[in-house]
Amino acid sequence: MLSRLPSAALRGLQAEPVDVEVDLSRGLPAWNMVGLPEAAVREARDRVRAALLNSGFEFPLRHITVNLSPADRRKDGSHFDLPVAMGLLLASEQFTAVDEVADFPFMLGELALDGRLNPVPGMLPLAMFAREQGMKSLIVPEGNASEAAMVSGLDVLPAASLLQAVRHLAGRDPIAPYVATPTANAPHKEAPDLADIRGQLQARRALEIAAAGGHHMLMSGPPGVGKSMLAKRMPGILPPLTMGQRLEVARIFSVSGDASRSLSDTAPPFRAPHHSASDVAMIGGGSSPRPGEVSRADYGILFLDELPEFKRQVLEVLRQPLEDGKVCIARAADTLEFPARFQLLAAMNPCPCGYLGHPTRACSCSPSQINRYRQRISGPLLDRFDLHVHVPPVDKGELVRMQAGESSAIVAQRVLAARQRQYARLGEGRVNARMSQQQIERFAHPDAAGAKLLDTAMQRFSLSARSYHRILKVARSIADLAGENTLASAHVAEALQYRGEGGAAW
Repeated sequence: MLSRLPSAALRGLQAEPVDVEVDLSRGLPAWNMVGLPEAAVREARDRVRAALLNSGFEFPLRHITVNLSPADRRKDGSHFDLPVAMGLLLASEQFTAVDEVADFPFMLGELALDGRLNPVPGMLPLAMFAREQGMKSLIVPEGNASEAAMVSGLDVLPAASLLQAVRHLAGRDPIAPYVATPTANAPHKEAPDLADIRGQLQARRALEIAAAGGHHMLMSGPPGVGKSMLAKRMPGILPPLTMGQRLEVARIFSVSGDASRSLSDTAPPFRAPHHSASDVAMIGGGSSPRPGEVSRADYGILFLDELPEFKRQVLEVLRQPLEDGKVCIARAADTLEFPARFQLLAAMNPCPCGYLGHPTRACSCSPSQINRYRQRISGPLLDRFDLHVHVPPVDKGELVRMQAGESSAIVAQRVLAARQRQYARLGEGRVNARMSQQQIERFAHPDAAGAKLLDTAMQRFSLSARSYHRILKVARSIADLAGENTLASAHVAEALQYRGEGGAAW
């Protein structure tokens, strides 16, 4: 007997159609699984066998052939367990599906040895694929129900076990579609408030400019001056994600095996990996490529604290996604592409001990130690930061006397207004930091005084062509915050001070 059930395999953030074919033939009892299955798929044999027996079914003592078609594409993931088990039951005629669900479109889930259905990663793109294929309903483990329910137009049927799924298909105990509980949107509810920062007016201003235009920013200063505090308050002043952006971010987290993001999460993601992270953890990859930190920070913030402590190889792999907004993972068998439209924030000390240039504490580092420390960051990577900001220490007496600054809510209003000007000019979701060459010439052309000032700075500091364009992009964001259409010399001058001669960190 032969049975055939539709399924899907993950390929990056997308899903591809797979037919699960189960054939029972005469011969010595054996199990053969073909179609380029990876280890997790091959191990389904033992999980399916134990789940069938412990659910009260018989395991067919026949020659079993399971084919995952097309046979020339690799298959990975434990979500094939449920369709394989169901195919065995249908082929061995241990139950008969009722007419209206005889061609049941999709079943996904990992089987425990006692027949329970365990949740699987990547449910969101798999559910999106099912809807694209015209499927009306989907059987999933109970732990994946809320994630699959993010896809509209699809009846999600949560099953606790293999036996419950069989009873539904047999028409004996239909499963009620999952109804998502509405939750109120709470943008930025976890973000600390900028009002906690005392002083650091220039750093606060730079943070606002970076948020308005989506610019990359590097902060340098002694330990304890508030660099990390500033970075952690960036999500609180960023605009909320649109529905399309929320769906994209949720899909990335789903493929990564993290179902913590839902469509109600409007706050941009904030990722802060430890400096011991590998290049694969940062950029993505592995034997079955999965998104890395740069992709999980899509439409959000990637914060690298203690930047020189990261391995140089890890930092260098950031150069391409910083420019292109995507990551291409090339392997011998396949090439995958993950989005990486993140905003990079980084913090560092000016030297290994951290007190170079401190007004009251002496630096204990030798010139050679300082040079080695700074050389951990390459010039091309440093050149990709739009804003270089020095964060000085604040005197204790001034720290006590200073009043609280503006709250994140007030700054966020200005940032949102500046973003809306950019969207009207460049298109929905497009920010100044990602303007093309043609858009720079059209929308970021300075007036005569600004052009003269910029030419003087280019000659004096020997700035690169990339620096020239990034200064214009930052100046455009400064003008947007001021609500001005013309790029004046004042905007260019402020953008130049964040560039500095080789950057504030140097």
